[in-house]
Amino acid sequence: MALAMVNVTASVLDWVSSYFDAPTRAVVFGVPIDGHLVVEALLVVVILFQLTRKSYKPPKKPLTEKEIDELCDDWVPEPLTPQITEDMTYEPPTLESAAGPHAIVNGKEVVNFASANYLGLVGNEKITDSCVGALEKYGVGSCGPRGFYGTIDVHLDCEQKIAKFLGTPDSILYSYGISTIFSVIPAFCKKGDIIVADEGVHWAVQNGLYLSRSTVVYFKHNDMKSLENKLEEVTRRSKHPEKVRRYIVVEAIYQNSGQIAPLDEIVRLKEKYRFRIILDESHSFGVLGNSGRGLADHCGVPIEKIDIITAGMGNALATDGGFCTGSVRVVDHQRLSSSGYVFSASLPPYLVSAAIAAVDYLEENPSVLSKLRTNIATLFNELSDVPGLVLASHILSPIVFLKLKKSTGTGKTDIDLLDSIAKQALEEDSVLIATTKRSSLDKCKLPIGLRLFVSASHSESDLLKAAASLKRVAALLIS
Repeated sequence: MALAMVNVTASVLDWVSSYFDAPTRAVVFGVPIDGHLVVEALLVVVILFQLTRKSYKPPKKPLTEKEIDELCDDWVPEPLTPQITEDMTYEPPTLESAAGPHAIVNGKEVVNFASANYLGLVGNEKITDSCVGALEKYGVGSCGPRGFYGTIDVHLDCEQKIAKFLGTPDSILYSYGISTIFSVIPAFCKKGDIIVADEGVHWAVQNGLYLSRSTVVYFKHNDMKSLENKLEEVTRRSKHPEKVRRYIVVEAIYQNSGQIAPLDEIVRLKEKYRFRIILDESHSFGVLGNSGRGLADHCGVPIEKIDIITAGMGNALATDGGFCTGSVRVVDHQRLSSSGYVFSASLPPYLVSAAIAAVDYLEENPSVLSKLRTNIATLFNELSDVPGLVLASHILSPIVFLKLKKSTGTGKTDIDLLDSIAKQALEEDSVLIATTKRSSLDKCKLPIGLRLFVSASHSESDLLKAAASLKRVAALLIS
């Protein structure tokens, strides 16, 4: 039986071979057609038939009530939020007074190093009076975006004031400080553009980078050699660099480390590789430079060499909102293309009046900067030998940043230890300091630590008290 099957198979194969090897079967329009062409034509016809025929759909049979109930009983919805853990239930200390150098927390007066009141303008009488006058004249809110009857004369006055103070052609106000930078970046940077950013930028800058949909390349924190390597790499890989918009994004004073960016070196690299600079001065405006005009003043760099400057006004100016300053072309572009400007109700007039009064105060009282720097130097020196902690910030930065000399092993245990230090300093010594907590959205990889915001209105005894408290508590908790 097996031999017979083998013979049949061999016969079939011989027939197929002879069919395809046969001479010409037909001549169509003078063209000889071989057997294999006939088979290929049939295959094409079959394929076209299969592609054009309607797919078979089995008839739908509705589910019974019992089947529906069973499916509903078995279904488990995905949670809308992650499971709440004990860490998530932590509630920070609540201020019960103005955020001045001394504040009330839980009914007790404390020395406040958790508020970025750099010039000590919280509670300043002239600024308060300007707010009262604006409230009486304009009311509380503007009730409309700037492009839809939300522009009030004080908005224009403030924009002119900031531009004149910084020496730029024009400026533009935003309603919310943190939204300034993450509205400005997407207004100029689009998909296909390239951004080289410091890995230590804070969350608002990160969000702006994400919303821009640009290609983002990070360089090592405040490392100019790393920056140059990245710029060279990006330039080398670009097929048509002249057709791609390219930006360097940095902070003047980094919120996550207290370091100061070397602007003169960044400008040199920007000009060498033909990039543009977006600089966030939220913690340097009103602080750095002989007159408080920011990083360009501090580094001796002409302001026109910086393409785009942004800053929040909730720190040194002790108000709210933010601004972007630069050329007239840069500012005008944002009035139609920046989401935070176009779609937000404009900054309330009394806050704008406070910003104008704060800039006036800075111009009239430059000695406040000397007092601030003296306080920074005093605290910096006093904290140079805290057990288990090391200073990571620049000596001129109003953000005095302390990180652990040696990690406990994990980020969670590190933050628990730092929280314990801050909590004990508050409860036992009435010193309010902040830890650098980061949400799950924050992608910054820099070490966490303790952050003290120095104010010009802190007294020497306030500074010595904070230093003594940290030394005592750190010696107890850090083994």
